[in-house]
Amino acid sequence: MDLRIFTEPQQGASYDDLLRVAKATENAGYDAFFRSDHYLKMGDGDGLPGPTDAWITLAGLARETSRVRLGTLVTAATFRHPSVLAISAAQVDQMSGGRVELGLGAGWYAGEHAAYGLTLPPMKERFDRYAEQLAIITGLWETPEGETFSFDGEHYQLVDSPALPKPLQRPRPPVIIGGGGKKRTPELTARYADEFNLPFADIETVIAQFARVDAAAEAAGRDPKEIIRSVALVVAVGRDDAEVTKRAEKIGRDPQELRATGLAGTPAEVVQRIGEWREKTGITRLYLQLLDLSDLDQIDLIAAEVAPQLD
Repeated sequence: MDLRIFTEPQQGASYDDLLRVAKATENAGYDAFFRSDHYLKMGDGDGLPGPTDAWITLAGLARETSRVRLGTLVTAATFRHPSVLAISAAQVDQMSGGRVELGLGAGWYAGEHAAYGLTLPPMKERFDRYAEQLAIITGLWETPEGETFSFDGEHYQLVDSPALPKPLQRPRPPVIIGGGGKKRTPELTARYADEFNLPFADIETVIAQFARVDAAAEAAGRDPKEIIRSVALVVAVGRDDAEVTKRAEKIGRDPQELRATGLAGTPAEVVQRIGEWREKTGITRLYLQLLDLSDLDQIDLIAAEVAPQLD
């Protein structure tokens, strides 16, 4: 089971905060450090010191870490032109020595689009654009050096692009697609994704969505087993009940509710819960949403007392 730390820095974090978490993640032996791609806080809090850009953050971390994989869960297709995103991610892949993964979604948070003057098209257009972005980004990366890439879509047109720079990973970095859409999301996953992720859902919902991805892959002539299955869950792991309660309350969650919907409890409880997830859904990768970025002790606790029991 791959364990990955997943952060939400729009809630209030500087680059230095993220660097500390990324280094702790690497030193503790986790597979990857991921962050959201948002520009506005959600819910309570002041969001200070303000947002950090996902790909600028990952570029910095690429030079200040050496092993841990780096990525977004997920970059919003509404934030960047696909050619610009392809260039940025390829450069960060080079800077990291080939450790980047691109999670890409259609975009959804209306509040941040309004706050920063970003266009959020209606749902159908948003998914049309998203599909074209996936085609362009993967097409640019996969075009052989010395050849050009053109694309004539409804929303984006590229003419004889040199399709440079290339990422270090060949033919391209892994692409992650996620979400609960019942038709287009599975179809796009079957066509473009190396991994499918469903965040913050219950086991039954995940099983149903994984089945849709399987069906879409088979319809596209692809072996469903080629697609890694993962989920993201909020964590509040403590050495005893008192520590679990403290960690849950620090992030504004009820510990009993979090035991039911996330990964909360003692290491033994959490190992059992992860085992249930793995047995029922077949996941091989788990994103642990760490909402208190000052809590490096929890990173070490999970690495020392949970991870060794998941082999």
